[in-house]
Amino acid sequence: MTDARGKRPESVLVVIHTESGEVLLLRRCSPQDFWQSVTGSLEWGERAQAAAEREVAEECGWTGLPIEDCRMSRRFVIQGAWRSRYHAAHSHNLEHWYSLRLPGRRPVNINPAEHLEFRWVAWQDAAELASSRTNREAILHLCAGDGPPD
Repeated sequence: MTDARGKRPESVLVVIHTESGEVLLLRRCSPQDFWQSVTGSLEWGERAQAAAEREVAEECGWTGLPIEDCRMSRRFVIQGAWRSRYHAAHSHNLEHWYSLRLPGRRPVNINPAEHLEFRWVAWQDAAELASSRTNREAILHLCAGDGPPD
């Protein structure tokens, strides 16, 4: 929720990945070439876990899944494409990392107001395709051990 304070400069990043090492990425409507995991700002007064659950429901259509708090976060400068959504006093965002590991792919019901398409891709490719540095870091941190044994 945006109010006179602008968007809250705190967000969640939920890396959704399968046991076989695939990661779900979503392509934003704007900017159109921006690929990301499920992400979104916390509403004022909202806890991070609740925001992670809300964002997965809004962006994928899924509820009641075991979203794990990775107990990791990153602070970064709010970039130009999103700067106008925040109060001028807020120059940085604090992003909390979450993981949702699934046995396999699930059907995704994207919100067409936010995303144009989705892809399930190998974690290595997802790390390259992800548009933000922190998203790439989270994928590498959470998924490097995924995949079938050699």
